[in-house]
Amino acid sequence: MNPNFASPAVNPAGACVFFGADNVRKPTPCQGWAFRYTTDMTEPQQDTPQVEDVEVLEGNDDSATEHAQIVVRRQFAKKRIDNYLQGRLGRFSRTALQKLIRDGHITVTGKKVKPSYKIAPGDVIDMQLPPLEIREILPEPIPLDVVFEDDHVLAINKQAGIIVHPARGNQSGTLVNALVYYADSLSNVNESWRPGIVHRLDRDTTGIMLVAKTDVAHWRIARQFEFRKLSKTYLTLVEGVPEIHSDLIDAPLGKHPKAREKYAIRSDIGKSATSFYEVLEELGRFAFVQVKPKTGRTHQVRIHMAHVGHPVVADKLYGHRSRLTTGDITGDDPGGGDVLIARQALHAWKIRFTHPITRRPLELTAPIPPDFQAALEAMRNSVKR
Repeated sequence: MNPNFASPAVNPAGACVFFGADNVRKPTPCQGWAFRYTTDMTEPQQDTPQVEDVEVLEGNDDSATEHAQIVVRRQFAKKRIDNYLQGRLGRFSRTALQKLIRDGHITVTGKKVKPSYKIAPGDVIDMQLPPLEIREILPEPIPLDVVFEDDHVLAINKQAGIIVHPARGNQSGTLVNALVYYADSLSNVNESWRPGIVHRLDRDTTGIMLVAKTDVAHWRIARQFEFRKLSKTYLTLVEGVPEIHSDLIDAPLGKHPKAREKYAIRSDIGKSATSFYEVLEELGRFAFVQVKPKTGRTHQVRIHMAHVGHPVVADKLYGHRSRLTTGDITGDDPGGGDVLIARQALHAWKIRFTHPITRRPLELTAPIPPDFQAALEAMRNSVKR
């Protein structure tokens, strides 16, 4: 445990870090400091490590707000300013950013704009950002299965039953609580209550997750997600056997119109979502499937497999059952016998990405967890009979 760990909540986009001409990291005070962040999204050369252009302009330690500027350097296809800033300033919700824009606290090249304004190269986005409430993250000695670690990146094999970061009703027992206990440093790009978190897995989904230990690592990994330079492979058990053994599912996802906790196929307001699946084994009334999502929408794999008529086994939100028993597999005693798995049978098995500092390609895998393996072996044995 690192007793000196602190996670400031007052530096938008991690900008309280200055890199000099020698590329040496020079920490500067966060509270009240102004900065300029240039969004030049051109991919750096493989053999020339670079850092984002962050320049400290001036500071006032007594200021209650932060002054920030972003200079847009590349073309975004009809990108709204509120959506764009939410991606850059993750600690602010889209609703909060829209209010700041309407109130004139966020302007473009000196002019007041609407949240729907489409950004363009050369735009200078000037922001007066209010400080957010700092939430204390309590370190907790929750075991972590570390797959890879260096000074910049941490990769873990997330267990089932744990949510990634504190949320309403879950202030402790999260992955972030475990990370704060374990790690000497975590990135500060996000809100104070989710340091280091670049992407998430659902509570009951297991497998590989990347965590950023520095702000530069966070920015560069996030860029790989944004530009789809990174690939993830999931393993799942599904109900039934898909008639087409490999196919691309292209179905946009958005909030469910009625159920608050669910998402759904939404051709009207949904965001683009694509997944490629392949049947690895036919297992009687079930199938062992590999899924490679091309996008990273919430619940994407679960919804897409349900959409083609083959929901993930034991997916209580989108499937037919909340647990799988030995009786379910044989069909002789549905719901009876031993419980094999009591959560969605979905595992983030592999991730391929470029190391954010060394620029070397990495491929990391996480072994299938015991409950998933038990269900898989029971299905295999049933087919052999």
